[in-house]
Amino acid sequence: MCTNYRAGSRDFIIEHLGAGVAFDYPDEVYPAYLAPIVLAGPDGRACRPARFGLIPPWARDATIARSTYNARSETVAEKPSFRHAWRQAQFCLVPLACFYEPSYASGRAVRWRIAAADGGGFCVAGIWETWHAPGADAILSFSMLTINADRHRLMGQFHAPGEEKRSVVVVAPEQHEDWLHASPAGARGLLHAFDADAFVAVADPRPARPRAIAR
Repeated sequence: MCTNYRAGSRDFIIEHLGAGVAFDYPDEVYPAYLAPIVLAGPDGRACRPARFGLIPPWARDATIARSTYNARSETVAEKPSFRHAWRQAQFCLVPLACFYEPSYASGRAVRWRIAAADGGGFCVAGIWETWHAPGADAILSFSMLTINADRHRLMGQFHAPGEEKRSVVVVAPEQHEDWLHASPAGARGLLHAFDADAFVAVADPRPARPRAIAR
Protein backbone atom coordinates (compact mmCIF):
# COMPACT_ATOMS: atom_id res chain seq x y z
CA MET A 1 0.00 0.00 0.00
CA CYS A 2 1.11 3.55 -0.62
CA THR A 3 -0.28 6.14 1.77
CA ASN A 4 2.47 8.73 1.49
CA TYR A 5 4.62 9.89 -1.41
CA ARG A 6 6.50 12.85 -2.82
CA ALA A 7 4.95 14.21 -5.99
CA GLY A 8 6.92 14.50 -9.20
CA SER A 9 8.44 17.91 -9.89
CA ARG A 10 7.02 20.47 -12.30
CA ASP A 11 10.08 20.02 -14.51
CA PHE A 12 9.55 16.26 -14.67
CA ILE A 13 5.87 16.63 -15.60
CA ILE A 14 6.61 19.24 -18.27
CA GLU A 15 9.73 17.66 -19.77
CA HIS A 16 8.96 13.96 -19.50
CA LEU A 17 5.17 13.83 -19.60
CA GLY A 18 4.53 16.70 -21.99
CA ALA A 19 1.92 18.41 -19.84
CA GLY A 20 1.86 21.93 -18.46
CA VAL A 21 1.36 22.52 -14.74
CA ALA A 22 -0.81 25.55 -13.93
CA PHE A 23 -1.35 25.02 -10.20
CA ASP A 24 0.56 24.60 -6.94
CA TYR A 25 0.69 21.36 -4.98
CA PRO A 26 2.45 20.08 -1.85
CA ASP A 27 5.74 18.24 -2.16
CA GLU A 28 4.64 15.47 0.17
CA VAL A 29 1.23 13.87 -0.38
CA TYR A 30 -1.09 12.01 2.01
CA PRO A 31 -4.66 10.72 1.52
CA ALA A 32 -7.14 13.52 0.73
CA TYR A 33 -4.33 15.90 -0.37
CA LEU A 34 -4.42 17.49 -3.80
CA ALA A 35 -1.70 16.22 -6.14
CA PRO A 36 -0.96 16.25 -9.88
CA ILE A 37 -2.17 13.50 -12.20
CA VAL A 38 -1.80 13.29 -15.98
CA LEU A 39 -4.76 12.41 -18.19
CA ALA A 40 -5.21 11.85 -21.90
CA GLY A 41 -7.27 14.62 -23.45
CA PRO A 42 -8.55 15.56 -26.92
CA ASP A 43 -5.62 17.96 -27.35
CA GLY A 44 -2.96 15.76 -25.79
CA ARG A 45 -1.96 15.11 -22.22
CA ALA A 46 -3.24 17.33 -19.44
CA CYS A 47 -2.00 17.69 -15.87
CA ARG A 48 -4.80 18.24 -13.38
CA PRO A 49 -4.99 18.66 -9.59
CA ALA A 50 -6.79 15.71 -8.02
CA ARG A 51 -7.48 14.41 -4.54
CA PHE A 52 -5.44 11.39 -3.44
CA GLY A 53 -8.21 8.92 -2.61
CA LEU A 54 -10.86 8.17 -5.21
CA ILE A 55 -14.35 9.52 -4.50
CA PRO A 56 -16.94 7.36 -6.33
CA PRO A 57 -19.98 9.02 -7.93
CA TRP A 58 -22.32 7.63 -5.27
CA ALA A 59 -20.36 8.96 -2.27
CA ARG A 60 -22.29 11.19 0.14
CA ASP A 61 -19.22 13.24 0.96
CA ALA A 62 -15.50 13.40 0.26
CA THR A 63 -14.32 11.73 3.46
CA ILE A 64 -14.20 8.34 1.71
CA ALA A 65 -10.97 9.56 0.07
CA ARG A 66 -9.11 8.68 3.26
CA SER A 67 -9.65 4.97 2.61
CA THR A 68 -9.64 4.70 -1.21
CA TYR A 69 -6.12 5.87 -2.07
CA ASN A 70 -5.10 2.36 -3.23
CA ALA A 71 -7.10 0.01 -5.46
CA ARG A 72 -6.24 -3.68 -5.52
CA SER A 73 -5.79 -4.82 -9.12
CA GLU A 74 -7.39 -8.18 -8.32
CA THR A 75 -10.73 -6.63 -7.27
CA VAL A 76 -10.76 -3.17 -8.87
CA ALA A 77 -13.36 -4.19 -11.48
CA GLU A 78 -15.83 -5.35 -8.82
CA LYS A 79 -15.34 -3.09 -5.80
CA PRO A 80 -18.14 -0.48 -5.62
CA SER A 81 -15.68 2.36 -4.98
CA PHE A 82 -13.58 1.67 -8.08
CA ARG A 83 -15.57 -0.30 -10.63
CA HIS A 84 -17.06 2.71 -12.46
CA ALA A 85 -13.65 4.30 -13.04
CA TRP A 86 -12.14 0.96 -14.11
CA ARG A 87 -14.96 -0.06 -16.43
CA GLN A 88 -14.95 3.40 -18.04
CA ALA A 89 -11.18 3.08 -18.62
CA GLN A 90 -10.49 6.25 -16.65
CA PHE A 91 -6.76 5.69 -16.38
CA CYS A 92 -4.16 8.25 -15.34
CA LEU A 93 -0.45 8.57 -14.65
CA VAL A 94 0.57 9.66 -11.16
CA PRO A 95 3.99 11.41 -11.23
CA LEU A 96 6.25 10.60 -8.27
CA ALA A 97 9.68 11.57 -7.05
CA CYS A 98 9.53 8.75 -4.47
CA PHE A 99 7.11 6.91 -2.22
CA TYR A 100 7.28 5.66 1.34
CA GLU A 101 6.59 2.29 2.95
CA PRO A 102 7.04 0.96 6.50
CA SER A 103 9.81 -1.52 7.29
CA TYR A 104 9.59 -3.65 10.45
CA ALA A 105 13.14 -5.03 10.25
CA SER A 106 14.04 -3.25 13.50
CA GLY A 107 10.98 -4.61 15.29
CA ARG A 108 8.98 -1.41 14.88
CA ALA A 109 7.62 0.51 11.93
CA VAL A 110 10.24 2.75 10.30
CA ARG A 111 9.44 4.77 7.19
CA TRP A 112 11.60 3.95 4.17
CA ARG A 113 11.89 5.93 0.95
CA ILE A 114 11.71 4.09 -2.39
CA ALA A 115 13.02 6.02 -5.39
CA ALA A 116 14.43 5.46 -8.87
CA ALA A 117 18.12 4.51 -8.74
CA ASP A 118 18.95 7.25 -11.24
CA GLY A 119 17.31 9.90 -9.05
CA GLY A 120 14.70 10.79 -11.66
CA GLY A 121 10.94 10.94 -11.50
CA PHE A 122 8.63 8.13 -12.53
CA CYS A 123 4.92 7.40 -12.93
CA VAL A 124 2.61 4.88 -11.33
CA ALA A 125 -0.67 3.56 -12.68
CA GLY A 126 -3.82 5.22 -11.41
CA ILE A 127 -7.55 5.48 -11.99
CA TRP A 128 -9.50 8.71 -11.70
CA GLU A 129 -13.06 9.75 -11.01
CA THR A 130 -15.17 12.92 -10.94
CA TRP A 131 -17.46 13.53 -7.98
CA HIS A 132 -20.12 16.21 -8.05
CA ALA A 133 -20.55 17.71 -4.61
CA PRO A 134 -24.02 19.11 -3.94
CA GLY A 135 -23.96 22.83 -4.68
CA ALA A 136 -20.22 22.90 -5.35
CA ASP A 137 -17.70 22.40 -8.12
CA ALA A 138 -16.86 18.87 -9.24
CA ILE A 139 -13.91 17.20 -7.49
CA LEU A 140 -11.36 15.14 -9.42
CA SER A 141 -9.83 12.28 -7.43
CA PHE A 142 -7.62 9.25 -8.01
CA SER A 143 -6.35 5.98 -6.62
CA MET A 144 -3.12 4.11 -7.27
CA LEU A 145 -3.35 0.52 -8.52
CA THR A 146 -1.51 -2.09 -6.44
CA ILE A 147 -0.40 -5.67 -7.08
CA ASN A 148 0.85 -8.52 -4.90
CA ALA A 149 4.55 -8.20 -4.03
CA ASP A 150 5.16 -11.20 -1.77
CA ARG A 151 8.01 -12.38 -4.00
CA HIS A 152 9.34 -8.99 -5.09
CA ARG A 153 12.98 -8.61 -4.04
CA LEU A 154 12.54 -4.97 -3.01
CA MET A 155 8.89 -4.49 -2.11
CA GLY A 156 8.63 -7.84 -0.31
CA GLN A 157 10.52 -6.42 2.67
CA PHE A 158 7.90 -3.85 3.67
CA HIS A 159 4.75 -3.88 5.79
CA ALA A 160 4.13 -5.76 9.02
CA PRO A 161 5.24 -9.41 9.40
CA GLY A 162 2.51 -11.80 8.31
CA GLU A 163 0.77 -9.22 6.13
CA GLU A 164 0.48 -9.55 2.37
CA LYS A 165 3.10 -7.45 0.60
CA ARG A 166 1.75 -4.97 -1.95
CA SER A 167 3.32 -2.63 -4.48
CA VAL A 168 2.30 0.23 -6.70
CA VAL A 169 2.65 -0.33 -10.45
CA VAL A 170 5.39 1.69 -12.11
CA VAL A 171 4.51 2.48 -15.73
CA ALA A 172 7.60 2.56 -17.95
CA PRO A 173 7.92 5.67 -20.17
CA GLU A 174 7.42 3.62 -23.34
CA GLN A 175 4.07 2.41 -21.94
CA HIS A 176 2.66 5.76 -20.80
CA GLU A 177 0.46 6.11 -23.87
CA ASP A 178 -0.57 2.47 -23.68
CA TRP A 179 -1.80 2.98 -20.12
CA LEU A 180 -3.62 6.24 -20.77
CA HIS A 181 -5.47 4.77 -23.74
CA ALA A 182 -5.93 1.19 -22.53
CA SER A 183 -9.19 -0.72 -22.42
CA PRO A 184 -9.98 -2.45 -19.12
CA ALA A 185 -8.92 -5.76 -20.64
CA GLY A 186 -5.74 -4.26 -22.07
CA ALA A 187 -4.86 -2.53 -18.83
CA ARG A 188 -4.55 -5.88 -17.09
CA GLY A 189 -1.50 -6.69 -19.18
CA LEU A 190 0.27 -3.54 -17.96
CA LEU A 191 -0.10 -4.28 -14.26
CA HIS A 192 3.20 -5.96 -13.51
CA ALA A 193 6.06 -5.60 -11.04
CA PHE A 194 8.80 -3.06 -11.63
CA ASP A 195 12.49 -3.94 -11.97
CA ALA A 196 13.91 -4.06 -8.45
CA ASP A 197 17.37 -3.16 -9.76
CA ALA A 198 16.04 0.15 -11.11
CA PHE A 199 15.01 1.36 -7.63
CA VAL A 200 16.68 1.92 -4.29
CA ALA A 201 15.25 1.97 -0.76
CA VAL A 202 16.70 3.78 2.26
CA ALA A 203 15.46 4.47 5.76
CA ASP A 204 13.85 7.90 5.95
CA PRO A 205 11.98 8.18 9.28
CA ARG A 206 9.21 10.74 9.44
CA PRO A 207 10.45 13.78 11.40
CA ALA A 208 9.08 13.94 14.91
CA ARG A 209 6.47 16.57 15.52
CA PRO A 210 7.68 19.39 17.75
CA ARG A 211 6.32 19.19 21.25
CA ALA A 212 3.96 21.89 22.41
CA ILE A 213 5.49 24.30 24.90
CA ALA A 214 3.76 24.18 28.27
CA ARG A 215 2.47 27.49 29.47
